[in-house]
This record gives sequence, structure tokens and C-alpha cells, in this order.
Amino acid sequence: MKKLFYAAVAVAMFTTGFAQETQNTTPDFKKWQVRLRGVSVTPNESASIGIIGGDASISNSFIPELDFTYFFTKNIAAELILGTTKHDVHTTGSDISAIGGPTNTNVDLGSVYLLPPTLTVQYHFYATQKLKPYVGAGINYTIFYSVDEGNTVKDVEYDNAFGYAFQLGIDYMINDRFFVNVDAKKIFLNTDVTVNASNLAPGLSIPAKVDINPLLLGFGVGMKF
Repeated sequence: MKKLFYAAVAVAMFTTGFAQETQNTTPDFKKWQVRLRGVSVTPNESASIGIIGGDASISNSFIPELDFTYFFTKNIAAELILGTTKHDVHTTGSDISAIGGPTNTNVDLGSVYLLPPTLTVQYHFYATQKLKPYVGAGINYTIFYSVDEGNTVKDVEYDNAFGYAFQLGIDYMINDRFFVNVDAKKIFLNTDVTVNASNLAPGLSIPAKVDINPLLLGFGVGMKF
């Protein structure tokens, strides 16, 4: 255990020293950049649904997204990603025969908005003077809001949740200030959902654990300053 601790300290000291050395020996660079992207959001959903069984289906979405990046060194940066999405939700293959329905049907659960601020730490490469790829990893916190339960059940509740994010992308510099960007992010996110179906049967509450795990593909423009 002590060996692991000393190794971790040594790696941390080396990384810090390398970052400081990089910062001190490279020319001045712009520490901030902002991007505006159009992003497709494609959930890779699955669910474990109590009582009625089945799976979940969550619609795709296309949104505008704004992000801000701060460079600690020429290579190491942190990016905060802001955007919100709306998704239609329903179950698939559910058995509602206990309340007089079919044994295999889809249940409309209306729609919900997701606000998923995501913070990633990135490493930027300099392939050429104009081409600058990067990779990143970080955390996400998703807030579910403006739930519309639809016309079938009485109410749907989603628990806000933390997730993990992985990212890769590339900036293509038009000049020393403006650039175009292509970016891909994978967010690993799950939430607990409670469906209040007491309008269909007295006291009926349906719990579910839902994996959303969206893939976000974006294209946009940015500016360094």
C-alpha cells in the first residue's frame, strides 16, 4: 500500500513539474475558447421495469450546445459543456394484462427535458499548425425537468443523477483566433424512474432503473481569446 502511495505521489509531482515546464517553455497562448455547436443526441437506452416489465425507448434529439474551455497549459484544458434536450419516452413490450390491457404493448410516458452540464479535462495534441485533435474525460450531472407525463399515466418522476463522460474531437484553425470543430462525447448515465399509474389501478406505482447512455456528435465553430 505504501509503495502505491509513494508511486502516486511521484507521478503527481512529475505531472505537475511537466505541466509547469511546458507552460514556462512554450510561447504565449490564448487561455480561453468558446464554441457553438449543433449536436445530435442519440440515447443507447435499456431499462429494468418493475411489475409490467418490458424495456424503455427514448427518442433522439438535435440541439444547440455552448461550451467554454480554459487552458492551464498549451496541452491541458478543462471544458464545461452546456445544453438541454427534450426526449419522448415510452416503454416497449410491457405486460399490462393485470389491469385489463394486452400482454405485450407500449406505454406512453410523455416527454422530459434533460439539462446535463458536463465538465471534462482534455489533452490537446498539435498534429499540424492547423489541425489540433484532443481527448477528454470527466463527469456529468443530469437534471430532469419539465416532465410531461402524457395521456396514459398520472405522473412520472426522474431522479437527477451523476454520470461519466468521455470525449474526442478535433479543431481546425481558420486563423489564430477562429476555428471549426468536430466533437464526439459518450455519457454513461442512469436514473431511477417512478411511474404513478394510480389512475389505471388504485395505488399502482411502477419503479424502473433506466440506462440512457447517450452518444453526442457535434459540429460547430469556435473562437480563442
